[in-house]
Amino acid sequence: MELLERLFGVIGDLTWGWSLIPILVIFGVFLTIATGFVQFQFFKRMFRVLSNKQADPNKISAREALLISVGGRVGGGNIAGVAVAITLGGPGAVFWMWAIAIVGMATSLVECSVAQLYKRADGTGSYRGGPARSIIHGLGEDYRWLAIIYAICLIAAFGVGFVAFQGNTVAGAAYDSLGIDRLWTGIFLTAVTGFVVFGGIHRIAKAADIVVPIMAIGYIGMALIIIVMNIGEVPAVFSMIIKNAFGFEEAVGGGMGAAIAQGLRRGLFSNEAGLGSAPNVAATAEVRHPISQGITQAFSVFIDTILICSCTAFVILLGDVYVPGAEGIDGVALTQQSLVHHLGDWAQYFLTAAILLFAFSSVIYNYYLGENAITFLTDSPMGILGLRLLVMGVIMLGAVAPNATAVFFFSDPMMGILALVNLLAIMMLFPIARRILQDFRKQLKAGVERPVLNIDDFADLDLDPEAWPKREEKAT
Repeated sequence: MELLERLFGVIGDLTWGWSLIPILVIFGVFLTIATGFVQFQFFKRMFRVLSNKQADPNKISAREALLISVGGRVGGGNIAGVAVAITLGGPGAVFWMWAIAIVGMATSLVECSVAQLYKRADGTGSYRGGPARSIIHGLGEDYRWLAIIYAICLIAAFGVGFVAFQGNTVAGAAYDSLGIDRLWTGIFLTAVTGFVVFGGIHRIAKAADIVVPIMAIGYIGMALIIIVMNIGEVPAVFSMIIKNAFGFEEAVGGGMGAAIAQGLRRGLFSNEAGLGSAPNVAATAEVRHPISQGITQAFSVFIDTILICSCTAFVILLGDVYVPGAEGIDGVALTQQSLVHHLGDWAQYFLTAAILLFAFSSVIYNYYLGENAITFLTDSPMGILGLRLLVMGVIMLGAVAPNATAVFFFSDPMMGILALVNLLAIMMLFPIARRILQDFRKQLKAGVERPVLNIDDFADLDLDPEAWPKREEKAT
């Protein structure tokens, strides 16, 4: 076991410690420029998905895919991770968190558009897709080994490891604030998760359609109340964030360098742009053009970081609890104490409910990523059944035996490999992404309100005609 821990520790150092964050940042900037600042061009268009109505109730709509994705991106990191980033990097970390989110919107748009393009109909009215299938159908069978590495890492990191951590987070929050025994929380969370995941992607979508708006609107609404209560101090907070971000004021040791490092790391971990997870969900949606879903997923990054992470940041920075550079900081405790400072003791129970919803939405999202990877590796239904039972088991394990989550030390290193494989695939498939982006823009320029992918225009690509049926109307 010690040897394995060392091995995965080295992998983690080589990915997250040395290469991955700089690559994600540089590649995100490249995609922003190479796509003509696409996240700004289509920003207003992103909000259309909120009123999206799906004509076919048997399909996953763009809105449902967005909510599943938001539910996965938004988790404990939006509450605890932001607090830790501010403590270790100073208020300036918030600015760099915003910066990487804006860049990440372009990355997410590209990776999710490619996943949409190469999605396959599964014969049940649903679609399967994601980087593994994009590699096979976009790069060819010679790269199957790369797709297999991706699928295995996806199952290990998201389908198993992170599920255990979410179970641990929920049970810990319920015990600390409500005194509920971890066993009862574990039983409840396991049962509810089992009910949802055994219903497949459609039940997952329906659950996300209910849970995500409640948790997002509730959390943002609470933060807005606190901002309004302290409206006179908001300009000073903005000034503090900017000054600390560029080294004009030093809140912690390391100054500007610490702010950049913590902000970029928290932003990337939170919004997952470029990590190769969200494309698996993006591919499930029924849309007219791949870029449409790419735009939707860019919006997901905006919601996660610019909105929800910023809520946590302002709750903390507008209060008196925050101490720059404090050692041994518990991120959840800092956010909780800041809420109590602003709103009173009842706020700690609100935060517990928020953590419960955030973690649950992440669990079902992480499960689906694992399921999608399993269906790529094997056609046997026993594979999916085995994963469902495994997920329920590790949720229970994480809830009742918090120290047992140390067994899942491989999660972050596996996510590091996953991200590198995904970025490599995006780089090789970027010319294809640029083609469909040009097609989308060309139709908009011609006056088409809702562009449609015509599969005949891409006859040289390995696309699924069942996933992209011909449509008679291009403008409706």
